[in-house]
Amino acid sequence: MATLRVSTRTDETTVPFFPEEREGWHGYIEWEDYPEKREQAAKVLQTHNFAPPPEFQLVPLPKTNPILEGVRWKQYHAALGSTMEKMPEESWNIVKQEKAEDMTHVLQFPYNGEPPRDRLIESAVTPNELHFVRNHGGVPEIDEAAYFFDVGGLVNEPKRITLAELKNEELFPRQSNIVTIQCSGTRRLEQIALYPGEGDELINAPWAEGAIGTAKWTGVSLKKVIKYCGGLKPEAKHLEFIGADTYFKKGHVSNYGVSVPWRKVKMNEVLLAWEMNDKPLPKIHGFPLRTVAFGYIGARSCKWLTKINALSEPSKNVVQRKEYLYYNQQIGKHNTTYSSGFSIQDMPVSSAMMTPTDKDVIVHDGKITVKGWAYSGGGRWPQRVEVSGDGGSVWYEVPWENLSKKYYHAWRLWSIDLPVDAEGWLEFVCRCWDNSLNTQPTYVRSAWNWDLHVTSSCHRLFIYSVNKTKEPTAMRLAQLEKKGIPLTPITLPLEFDIEDDDHYLEVLEKQGPRDPEE
Repeated sequence: MATLRVSTRTDETTVPFFPEEREGWHGYIEWEDYPEKREQAAKVLQTHNFAPPPEFQLVPLPKTNPILEGVRWKQYHAALGSTMEKMPEESWNIVKQEKAEDMTHVLQFPYNGEPPRDRLIESAVTPNELHFVRNHGGVPEIDEAAYFFDVGGLVNEPKRITLAELKNEELFPRQSNIVTIQCSGTRRLEQIALYPGEGDELINAPWAEGAIGTAKWTGVSLKKVIKYCGGLKPEAKHLEFIGADTYFKKGHVSNYGVSVPWRKVKMNEVLLAWEMNDKPLPKIHGFPLRTVAFGYIGARSCKWLTKINALSEPSKNVVQRKEYLYYNQQIGKHNTTYSSGFSIQDMPVSSAMMTPTDKDVIVHDGKITVKGWAYSGGGRWPQRVEVSGDGGSVWYEVPWENLSKKYYHAWRLWSIDLPVDAEGWLEFVCRCWDNSLNTQPTYVRSAWNWDLHVTSSCHRLFIYSVNKTKEPTAMRLAQLEKKGIPLTPITLPLEFDIEDDDHYLEVLEKQGPRDPEE
């Protein structure tokens, strides 16, 4: 058992020292088993004045990468002493080692990042370096040889299992599944832009359309592990997962903890995974072992797994009970309570256009290529994707051959050459129908909620259409090319006269005078 120790610096200021829990588990401090240690940490945090949450909803987002820094979270770690103060720097180094250079860093610490829009849809299975990351604390670094996890609570035979034992196929048959994981914050920017909500940079980070990814996960079904532990006691109804990362909530600390119902586990839809796309899990994605809960909100797929507890009710951990709640639109800062929201589990049907992008100027010959993704959780799958070029009055179906392969628990990528005759500003919209005939709410307002989760409304963007099959447009484009003048930005006025007097008078004569003669 780890114990709380207090050290004194040479400047006579007393600071806490919370030791790492286990040899070979760097960055792991156990909080769940030690209430007195959690209480001591809370007292330490109360002695500090931390930076306030940044305002990023009622003002423009910074044009930086990282977009947000996570100053408060770095300060939380520094306040709890030497064991934790270097976690932000160490975690950022892991980001730079394991993620693509062109990732959008939504939040530097705890790390939240998504790939560029066009790169996300390059392949139906997302490369590890491009898969989005939604972390809730620092990244522990755990020696595989020192790793184990405990299975306890309402199981008949509590056990401690090493990774070597879990990989022993004589004990546990392994399986691989193509599974999409989606953060409930995906497309949150659309809610923020119209109807701001709670502005905590960790809980409600300003995600765009890339907080979703699909991978081949390899491991062991949790159902097999529970069977190995003698099964569950009759009163067990939920399985709780505890991670090695440290989580902060309103001045208190805990280890990350969530739960899923036993019925989900019985369907072999919760995997204990050690491989991602046929490679060992990256550190930032949960090495050595994580859970993958098929079709559920990404928050239930716990990284750096330390414990599995069988419970009679959902986890009482702060993440399960007080985060990822979906509120009615009447709920806000003036009246919100945890009990007034319900816990998000299955992800609803959703889709997004990844190319073109909002405010693009597109020169075309009557068709514009639109590409994106579509997904539905809970074992449902995208059956049809439709795109509209006029704000949602006329819809075109994506040809079936332009949709990627169907899976029970994964997205489908899609593309369509959308017929576009009109010019000027157009509103493009996409929507998905899943196999249960669920589709997306029409407008952002329909899905808005105070915590800005699950932007499942039809995805909308505005493009400026320039149809070169139109004779006047073709003439103007040729004129610009001859003069070496770019079309964009369209808001920049032309420096030459756009019509000579002879042409103007000729057209006017054909049209007749402005005013009627009688």
